[in-house]
Amino acid sequence: MVFGMVVGTVVCSSRKDGTDGPRYLLVERTDPRGRRKGDHLVALDAVGAGHEELVLVSEGSPARETPSTVNRPFDALIVGIVDVVDGQEGILYKK
Repeated sequence: MVFGMVVGTVVCSSRKDGTDGPRYLLVERTDPRGRRKGDHLVALDAVGAGHEELVLVSEGSPARETPSTVNRPFDALIVGIVDVVDGQEGILYKK
């Protein structure tokens, strides 16, 4: 899993991914402190994340192993909205 910041929404006029409803979000990879890295990905939103929220993104095969994504063409799935990151140096990120 990786940290990312929701920076936008991806709108598709036609979808053939086998899901109904979940939206695609544009996510910029970050470090655990929420500092952006300039590298973006498109992820299916499974948790209702909002703009500028720090999220956890599952990538690759694990993104296709949930009940709603099994055997579907997903490479990135938002699986959590981060509230706090607590590291050896103390609180690295707090919502």
